Amino acid sequence: MIKKQVSIFLENRSGRLNEVINILGKAEINISAFTIADTSDFGILRLIVSDPDKAIEILKQNQFSAQTTDVVLVKTANQPGALVKLLGLLNSEGIFIEYMYAFSMNENEAVTVIRPVDVQKCIGILENQQD
Repeated sequence: MIKKQVSIFLENRSGRLNEVINILGKAEINISAFTIADTSDFGILRLIVSDPDKAIEILKQNQFSAQTTDVVLVKTANQPGALVKLLGLLNSEGIFIEYMYAFSMNENEAVTVIRPVDVQKCIGILENQQD
């Protein structure tokens, strides 16, 4: 499934993450998943949220640099080897992954968030695999 991910560029300073979370919470935007990548000067907060368009609007109103990016969400079994199988399939089809992160839904199910270079090709491969 293709989802819009919200990416926010943050200065590396105390309280900046808390500001974002408070803004989204007050706007009643739920965060389903997130990851943070950082350097010494800045970080990129990537979020899967309940309303990405509203999140972008409210963040920009509050002077945050934010944008949406299409990512692919893939549900897998929450067991050893499931991620190996998924990545093996994508690798065998030449899918280059810029980054990814994952979370478990429960004891049986996990979700992997993938940012492939070619989102449509990735979706096509995954849909053909389900047939």
